[in-house]
Amino acid sequence: MVSIGLCAALKARGHVVQPFKKGPDYIDPMWLSQAAGQSCRNLDLYLMERDEVVSIFSRHSAEVNLVEGNKGLYDGLALDGSNSNAALAKMLDLPVFLVIDARGMTRGIAPLILGYQAFDRDINIAGVILNNLGGSRHEAKLRAVIEHYTNVPVIGAIHHDERLSIVERHLGLMPSNESHVATAKIKQIGDAIAEQVDLDKLLELSKIKQLSVAHKAEIIALPCKGKIRIGIARDRAFGFYYADDLDALESAGAELVPFDTLLDANLPSVDALYIGGGFPETCAVELEANCTLRADIRQKIEQGMPAYAECGGLMYLSRSIEYQGRTFEMVGAIPGDVKMHEKPIGRGYVHLVETETHPWPRPNAPAKQIRAHEFHYSSLENLPDDSRFAYHVERGYGIDGERDGLVLHNLLASYTHLRTIGSCYWATRFVAFIRRQRELFNSESLQSSEKIQ
Repeated sequence: MVSIGLCAALKARGHVVQPFKKGPDYIDPMWLSQAAGQSCRNLDLYLMERDEVVSIFSRHSAEVNLVEGNKGLYDGLALDGSNSNAALAKMLDLPVFLVIDARGMTRGIAPLILGYQAFDRDINIAGVILNNLGGSRHEAKLRAVIEHYTNVPVIGAIHHDERLSIVERHLGLMPSNESHVATAKIKQIGDAIAEQVDLDKLLELSKIKQLSVAHKAEIIALPCKGKIRIGIARDRAFGFYYADDLDALESAGAELVPFDTLLDANLPSVDALYIGGGFPETCAVELEANCTLRADIRQKIEQGMPAYAECGGLMYLSRSIEYQGRTFEMVGAIPGDVKMHEKPIGRGYVHLVETETHPWPRPNAPAKQIRAHEFHYSSLENLPDDSRFAYHVERGYGIDGERDGLVLHNLLASYTHLRTIGSCYWATRFVAFIRRQRELFNSESLQSSEKIQ
């Protein structure tokens, strides 16, 4: 909420704000992008090399850069903190502003701040934003304690206000593409932050030296000729896409053509499909009702149209989704059924190794371990025994605990979310695959035409 509000408040004052989000999250970046008016970029110390992190930050830096962490300042998978928010702050030489939920706290806030400072002296804790305060008296007490015992300035004090909360559910925040009131909510939060945070002080304490731009991560180019059109599902049901992946698809020669799975009766004229993650289960009634589009998608996939689907996209392409005691008919391109569960089936980072079944072209190089992530409360069941898979899962769950990446016709569908980083340049390979299939189709069509003549 504070990050969204800062982006909106600074943008309203005329600043160009570039948001970044640490980690693999999709939903927070959607809100941050809408609040800032700039595509949020993910910085992930587990999936990305240092040069990649610095390069993305440097290339997209604007007048004001806001990096929202995940979890606490020092939390992370590694014991040495090498993938924590603190490590990212060091890497990018950024000041840190602690947002502290101060409900019920008074004098105890001082050792908390002092402990954060003492734990790593190399971290520049430039200021504190107090959150969830009980009123003006509570604020005054906290300010007095912090001023007396620490040298950290209080740059904001946000009083508890139910109107500023964003609806949560089983997978976290409600995505902004599902919220009909997202624009109004962002403005409301921005106005509250502008009133209760000293934005001038924030900017003054945030001045940093210019980072030297790192070398762009090396991506092995694959042969490509001509523009291809990829239909991409962008609506309330599907919205989980990394801005860097979309850039990579376009750089490889793809034109991204959005379509709405809830409203469009047919697919646009495209060469391939990309259906990312989302929450199809919450839109299952509308998805089921749009039977003409479902039939069109199934027919195109069965006829060999290249397609890539991740998580929510996989669920949509299945035969059915069982959710809240009801079963909803889906596309049916995947001969399996999706069942929602109360607890996560797959959650966290995954390690994959490609099998020979993987359909996309690759350079003549040894297969490397792919690092990615998954986050799904559903399982794909009743698949045929002879189903083919593109990945062996070394860490994580995937589709069945051992395999992921169902391959059917020219479709690759997985629970894993990939990123075009490091050795996983999936966007370039997918575009190359689409071109190869189009050339094969054109060649076969020409040969058929010559035989008829």
